[in-house]
Amino acid sequence: MPINAQRFDSRQSMKNKRFEIFHYRDQKLENISVHHHDFYEIYLFLSGNVRFRIEGQTFDLEPGDLLLISPQELHQPEIGPDDPYERIVLWIDRSYMTALCADGVDFAACFDREAPNHTNLLRPAKIRRVSMGQLLERMNREYHSSELGSEVYAQGLLLQFLVELNRMARSNANPPQKQEEPDLVSQVLTYIGNHYQENITLESLAAEFYVSKYHLSHEFSNRVGTSIYRYVIFRRLMQARELMALGQAPGMVYQNCGFGDYANFYRAFKGEYGISPRDFAANVS
Repeated sequence: MPINAQRFDSRQSMKNKRFEIFHYRDQKLENISVHHHDFYEIYLFLSGNVRFRIEGQTFDLEPGDLLLISPQELHQPEIGPDDPYERIVLWIDRSYMTALCADGVDFAACFDREAPNHTNLLRPAKIRRVSMGQLLERMNREYHSSELGSEVYAQGLLLQFLVELNRMARSNANPPQKQEEPDLVSQVLTYIGNHYQENITLESLAAEFYVSKYHLSHEFSNRVGTSIYRYVIFRRLMQARELMALGQAPGMVYQNCGFGDYANFYRAFKGEYGISPRDFAANVS
């Protein structure tokens, strides 16, 4: 394991309320399931054989690639065997990002999915790739150091990195090509996003798009990395968390997110996040 690397931690929640950074290198790693989280993630790919799915898009990664993953975007790495898998992962809390933007610089602009030419993947030229990697390495070293001023130093490096990242995203006139999902899957993803409050099933979607349910199931799971049923539950749970974070009571949330009753909502929420809806609501209030 290289200097400054940490042991892989499979958690998908933040302990630090500002930002966290990790340098991981694994010779063999079990498959990571499709997941989402409430914070921003910046992922620098260093080595390995990895394809990365983000909301129905699939990216074949090259060393030096940067992935920008917004809160609530479903994503999953497909990790090939044998090759060492090395990456640096930076997590930034949403509230902390908002605070950083208070001085008039929108550091979250590079994550804006509505912006022209937005892409989840940035592929910098060699010189910039090296400099961005060095910034993250120094940030990782200071973040995990106990030396005098290391916390402040790491925060300063974070600001510098975010400025460089947004400059790169703004000048990204020719983003790297992503592997486009089939039109059918794209349409289904949009439909689910607009109708997740309704009773959506594989059968109803197959009828809506005039296709065989077996064909739809295969195409969807192949492109998105999970089943239609699981994706719909993810969408409902993500919206439920958003509403509870805004102060809506769990007893009202389930009705607005497509769950038939509170018992189903409770089981799905507790099973996914390991905490009850009421406890989650109490912790974010």
